[in-house]
Amino acid sequence: MKRRREVPEWPKGVTVEAPASSANLGPGFDALAIALDLWLRVTVSPIDAGAESISVEGEGKDEIGLDAGNRFLIGLEHGLEEFGLEPPVMRIEMSNQIPLARGLGSSAAASVAGLLAAEALAGEKLADGKLLALATEIEQHPDNASATLLGGFVIVGGGSGTEPARFDPPASLFAALFMPDVALRTAAMREALPASVSHRDATHNVGRTAMIVAALASGSRLDMLSAMSDDKLHEPYRVPHFPQLPELVAAARSAGALGASLSGAGSTVIALADDEAAAKRAAAAMAEAAHRLDLAGRATVVRPVANGARIL
Repeated sequence: MKRRREVPEWPKGVTVEAPASSANLGPGFDALAIALDLWLRVTVSPIDAGAESISVEGEGKDEIGLDAGNRFLIGLEHGLEEFGLEPPVMRIEMSNQIPLARGLGSSAAASVAGLLAAEALAGEKLADGKLLALATEIEQHPDNASATLLGGFVIVGGGSGTEPARFDPPASLFAALFMPDVALRTAAMREALPASVSHRDATHNVGRTAMIVAALASGSRLDMLSAMSDDKLHEPYRVPHFPQLPELVAAARSAGALGASLSGAGSTVIALADDEAAAKRAAAAMAEAAHRLDLAGRATVVRPVANGARIL
């Protein structure tokens, strides 16, 4: 039990922001992720009187509340606990561009934003590596947490205490996203996976994942991102829950995307391209394919971002 201490005076308000992220990138299951230019921005203002409140603009405005499942509040409370502080009564204002339950790391962004807000309120920094450790503890998925916190393209080693490797994304890279209106919950999509896979399939994915790492880390062989569309460990088992996936991936590839895959556990499909025009064609092609398949949703083009979460 950490010793409780008093804060002489809370700051009047703190603002933090955290980016979206896309994990797996096809065969890099639970190992690869990239930060994307969609942001959650939160302002926390301690108040002396009145009831705690939250207001949300953008994604999740009718779903995010002051309940026990709010990942921002969970992150904030975990962070303040590290400093021996009780949360103040707060007014919370959120502006959110990250769709919920669409495989774009919305919960990781909220958890990391909460931890940073705790640092800002306490006027202190967590020990090296502690912030990522806490975010991973909350999320149980270090890939999204690492990309959100660090920005860029990350490789997660998986072992306890293993620091993620991070690279700036190639400057020419764009991401086309098709975000269906249907939500796919991570827990349900995990349950679709088999308890074991064949040695052949595991070896296949190791090779394809290495190609993606080589492409993004070097920035000079982006053609190898075609490996994104060649997974054998998780996407085939998730297709029964999202049968439109193969056609959306094929549409993006036919329109000029270097590679395409399910983003995290879905339902967003991400396609990477080496220029904006190709990304826009891929986005339009996925939207057209979704219309044919009677799948409601929206398409957009964003950049991968080198910057991770930060206190503003």
